[in-house]
Amino acid sequence: MGIDHSMNHRFEQLNCCVCIPTYNNQKTLNTVIQGVLAHTDHIIIINDGATDTTSDILETYKNRLQVITFPENRGKGVALRAGFARAYELGYEYMITIDSDGQHFPEDLPLFLDALEQQDPRIPLLLIGSRNMDDPSVPGKSSFGNKFSNFWYYIETGIKLQDTQSGYRLYPIKEIQQVKLFTTKFELEIEVIVKLAWRNVAVRNIPIQVLYDEAERVSHFRPFKDFTRISILNTWLVVLTLFFYLPKRILGTVKKKGFKKFWREDVLRSDEPPIKKASAIALGLFIGISPLWGFHTISVLTLAAVFRLNKAIAFLFSNISLPPFVPFIAYGSYQVGALVMGKKMDATLDIEKIKSGAAIFESLGQYIIGSFVLAIVVAFISGMLTYLYFSYLKTKTDAIDV
Repeated sequence: MGIDHSMNHRFEQLNCCVCIPTYNNQKTLNTVIQGVLAHTDHIIIINDGATDTTSDILETYKNRLQVITFPENRGKGVALRAGFARAYELGYEYMITIDSDGQHFPEDLPLFLDALEQQDPRIPLLLIGSRNMDDPSVPGKSSFGNKFSNFWYYIETGIKLQDTQSGYRLYPIKEIQQVKLFTTKFELEIEVIVKLAWRNVAVRNIPIQVLYDEAERVSHFRPFKDFTRISILNTWLVVLTLFFYLPKRILGTVKKKGFKKFWREDVLRSDEPPIKKASAIALGLFIGISPLWGFHTISVLTLAAVFRLNKAIAFLFSNISLPPFVPFIAYGSYQVGALVMGKKMDATLDIEKIKSGAAIFESLGQYIIGSFVLAIVVAFISGMLTYLYFSYLKTKTDAIDV
């Protein structure tokens, strides 16, 4: 079967190539290559140290394809990184990866091109093929692993996808060059899509066909070892999300829109009930005032997730502990602490009076107690007031709609 020149021309216009990483898939490799060649000859193949007849198969295509050969198996992550680097060297802007075990259909390649042609050229695109995980041929471990991966991807990026584990993907090459990748095995496929999302690359699923033919297919996924590596990676990515990328994303949204527009669009016009909005504000203020220095961000985001509150609102109001407000919070906490402990309030806060270790410890305890009490009072009052405010606005809006 010859190449479809019109399809090949589309690959050239979109500056896109296909990458096939392979390791000991001699039964299916030739069929996959022939299927891809029916659509384009812009192909990069990574021979990841295969010990079967892979080298002999690739020898027949040496004048038609870009072939990279590793002397020893180094892992799919390393193979993909080599493919990204070669695609960048050759000047491609996008690269579609397809597995060599026969589970993917080369006939679906035009779907990726269709989506790429419809994409705003100003916004880089990452496409992940979405398999029908209810298909009887899909192994149970693949279905479970996909649900597990989808959940953590949503936690790390805020993006809901149906399939995050499919190897049938379209990658934006230039953006990948700006990302530092560290993993070397299957977990790289998670690392790269999370880090691209953090760089504001558009991430979407597109439906694809899939075939799990156990008679022909050879899988190199090691359930225990690879699942452990993926779990460790997700743990690290969640830490980065909570401490850096999620706060950065929220503050970026507020900065881009401005506080007034953010308040109007993301708070006032959100579909959440008044109690949810008010609770998110109360939680943010409570955490921001409490003496959990160094743990404010992770605390407010974790609790917002547990109670299913708006994380953006809660985080935003937890920033009441920004440097300009800290002296006022500390002063108020100390005075409230004195009130709670039945002591006389010291408006001057003369630290010269605090000389002994016992006095320092007592003053610190007074501050901590006062801080929690002040946090509770401010959160309660603010929660009640904002609840009444949001309820009034909702009633007014409902009356106008009627």
